[in-house]
Amino acid sequence: MTQLRKTAVITGGTKGIGKALVYKFIDEGFEIITCSRSTENLSSLEKEVLDKYSGAKIFSYSADLSTKEGCQKFVESALEVDTNIDVLINNSGVFIPGPVLSEPEGNLELMINTNLYSAYYVTRGLAPKMADFGSGHIFNLCSIASIKAYENGGSYGISKFAMLGFSKSIREELKDKGIRVTAVMPGATLTPSWEGVDLPEERFIPAEDVAKSIFDVYALSDRTVVEELIMRPQLGDL
Repeated sequence: MTQLRKTAVITGGTKGIGKALVYKFIDEGFEIITCSRSTENLSSLEKEVLDKYSGAKIFSYSADLSTKEGCQKFVESALEVDTNIDVLINNSGVFIPGPVLSEPEGNLELMINTNLYSAYYVTRGLAPKMADFGSGHIFNLCSIASIKAYENGGSYGISKFAMLGFSKSIREELKDKGIRVTAVMPGATLTPSWEGVDLPEERFIPAEDVAKSIFDVYALSDRTVVEELIMRPQLGDL
């Protein structure tokens, strides 16, 4: 097969940073493979994309990445697409605020499963194909919470600290295989996770800025890798 276009796999591509990434990479000529738990949201995304980009190719799959089975299902679907994988962006995640000692039972398991294990299983499933081609770039959506504990961070902070450790580990494993790995650590970003919060938009990073920064890091020569990308609102953390 002669690959005329590059392909980006973006988990959780129907909202927030994930949706901004879908649009940015399509705008740069990429084919997209993405997923969401909601078939309705996937249908809406496909329609929006194809209405704006008539020649775009987007492959979307319903999958619950908070489960190992859902991750494996998505990996199998992605591998069936007749293309190399040039970029993998582990974006799926969930944010439930609360203190560790009093948050609801099960919060840790849910956020570890969604924020960490999803990246673990999807990367284990797709990185070997990238390694076969000797190139590629993996981005893991970590968080400022990966490097700074804060009030009511709870199990979200635990999961994101672990996600940064995961990124560091696979960076070491994959660097001699031509695959770059970047941990992306944005601060408060204007996404549905912040709906209902009484704060002005200027206190948040636009999701589009995160997507553009990720693409700019990808666009560097293959001799260079940005291992950690830290972004904060200009006025500081919330």
